[in-house]
Amino acid sequence: MAEERVERLLAEVHDAFGMIRVLEVDDYRFLEFGDAIEQSCVFTADPSWLEYDYTRAMLIGALCHEAPESALFLGLGAGTLTQACLRFLPLEDVEAIELRPEVPRLAIEYLGLDDDPRLYIRVGDALDLLETAESADLIFVDLYTDVGPGVGHLAWSFLENCQKKLNPGGWLVINQWATDDGKPLGAALLRGLYHRHYWELPVKEGNVILIVPADLDQELDMRALQGRADELAPRLGYSLQTLIGVIRPAT
Repeated sequence: MAEERVERLLAEVHDAFGMIRVLEVDDYRFLEFGDAIEQSCVFTADPSWLEYDYTRAMLIGALCHEAPESALFLGLGAGTLTQACLRFLPLEDVEAIELRPEVPRLAIEYLGLDDDPRLYIRVGDALDLLETAESADLIFVDLYTDVGPGVGHLAWSFLENCQKKLNPGGWLVINQWATDDGKPLGAALLRGLYHRHYWELPVKEGNVILIVPADLDQELDMRALQGRADELAPRLGYSLQTLIGVIRPAT
């Protein structure tokens, strides 16, 4: 008979946006918003381990850059992707903007987020604070609430300004919801905004990761991407090649 998984509540806080919980089940800890809506999963022994395909797909977006030195995370969550990028990429300067002030505190206290000297966290709405953020080689948009994607995921001017914040040769990586037909939420808007010049990576969690270059002259070098993924695989502990194999041009 299978042993029942025991769930332990480690922390519960309430803020202006609702409830936040940290739960522990076996070797994992979970950050939840609202009514048991899981936001992040952390492998306690290694907080840089990316458990879910959507986070691994976002790391693939980062690997499109040959040697990124700076990154901007819009939405922090438990910080697993931030941890992975700090560990596996040659980053020197990383900024994260998180709406809810309790989230960074809980991430540091319970979810293994390192106090890395390269990481600077600001609390506030990414739609307001993007203007004062530094430009970056990589920008990640992952703005989710307990009811779905934040307004930034469909805000034309915000998404346009995210691309404008990229350094030359940079990449914008967006964790977008998928609709029933498998296309990203707001596909028509995205096609118009980015002139169909981006790539999509659908994942089993029901998301589509968008990989958007800084400008129209910039192409995705699949062979170089595969090479960087192969080189990194022994350190990651898993291969990214299956996910790379489903990257498709904008639909």
